[in-house]
Amino acid sequence: MTTPFFPSWRCFLSPLGTRLKHTADSFSRATLSNIEQTLRPALPPGLLDKPARGGHSRRRVFCLGRTFWCWIWQIFQGNTSCRQVVRQMQALLRLLEQPPIDEDCSAYCQARKNLSLGLLEKAFGASAGSALKEAPQWALLQARPIKLVDASSVRLEDTPENRAAFPPSQNQFSKPSFPILKFLALFSLASGSLLARATGTLQVAETRLLMSLRQHLQPGDILAGDRASGLYVMLHWVGSLGADLVARLNARTRRVDFRKALKKLGPCDSLFLWSKPKVPSKLMSPQEWAQVPETMVVRIMEVRIERPGFRTRELTLVTTLVEARLYPAQELIEVYFKRWRLEMCLDDLKTTLGMEKLNCRTPELALKELLIYLIAHNFIRWIMCQAAAAGEVNLERISFTGTLDAFRQWSVALVQVRGPGKSAKQKRLWQELLQVIAADLVPKRPGRKEPRAVKRTSKYPPLTRPRHIYVDRWSRNKKRRVQRAKMRALLN
Repeated sequence: MTTPFFPSWRCFLSPLGTRLKHTADSFSRATLSNIEQTLRPALPPGLLDKPARGGHSRRRVFCLGRTFWCWIWQIFQGNTSCRQVVRQMQALLRLLEQPPIDEDCSAYCQARKNLSLGLLEKAFGASAGSALKEAPQWALLQARPIKLVDASSVRLEDTPENRAAFPPSQNQFSKPSFPILKFLALFSLASGSLLARATGTLQVAETRLLMSLRQHLQPGDILAGDRASGLYVMLHWVGSLGADLVARLNARTRRVDFRKALKKLGPCDSLFLWSKPKVPSKLMSPQEWAQVPETMVVRIMEVRIERPGFRTRELTLVTTLVEARLYPAQELIEVYFKRWRLEMCLDDLKTTLGMEKLNCRTPELALKELLIYLIAHNFIRWIMCQAAAAGEVNLERISFTGTLDAFRQWSVALVQVRGPGKSAKQKRLWQELLQVIAADLVPKRPGRKEPRAVKRTSKYPPLTRPRHIYVDRWSRNKKRRVQRAKMRALLN
């Protein structure tokens, strides 16, 4: 046993013998791969095994499973750099007295590039399914599966490849501007996990992205959307899949007069007979548009939101759930309001996990990085669902950030359990972790407003030109020197 850096430790480390390797191996799992042991049950067995041929088929330091969990670890650490992963691997290999790896991050970056998109798609679907199994059942709307849809965008690295695949918006500055990736997320109301996603450019409409997720809408589902979904064509399209739609009415295309209702179901709740628009929809081909029926019976309800000290607001919803006895208006309104709460999941992705900007420099890797973020989000939602069931609390009261913070600390303790009864001790620690998460509830804040504004400002001006031609503003000392030089020139 040699310890060139701490020779005084030899008398303590030498008697350990082979136990030092097991200790070092445990330390390795507790640092870089501490999440693997606790999150592995959320994925199907054998998904991350070494393939027989193709990418990751050779024995390398960054094998298939290690590369996947290292990338997840990066996301959980606030999207830290690849260099931190490489430096930890260097330290662990040196501790185990194994050959060192290269100083740069090329090997790890190539290993991430070799992760197949199909493998990440399978992991994404499996993580969503695991969270859904642990989620409590909803009693709203005849306990039918409720799915929510919303769109967002993320900024990409400014490279020629990203700019060609995802051009910036037309309303941005001509220079500088950044490539923008637009994605549509399909959520589960029961678990809050992401079930599917569709990607495109800013020129692609949300409704077109939604129609690309046809295979993820099953007969019997209820879809809740915003104004973009409250159209005649979308109501027909969702109904053709055997599902139902609850959306906010698009007032630009339809005007509502409750005096012309087909049948009154309650106060500001009536059935209407809609006619097919005269202008064909661009979302369908001429053959598909010809099959759209000429009329459709829809249900429209109007909600007045009154809060002391605030202006009264009116909300108009349209749905294909026309049976008032089975689907009360109050439950439909509650489902739509819960959709607004789950929009904060996008804030969890962008703010807590750091998905506001993707760091990969090619479109292919950017799509993989987006999937890794969504998988990491589903892992946290999986833990939150277990905590809600263990503590018998409402899932909406459990904090996403608090769950992530608790998991970071407790996962280190979980992999350190050794000795007899290891499995029983780990299960007990896991249950205690779930109880800790369930006890740290978010306070009830009805009517809480989340304005889309930034409080923190910068003393530096915005960068409105490329860096190589941008002229930095002068400091106060430089301004004074220039003014004094001008004065001396005038006096002379």
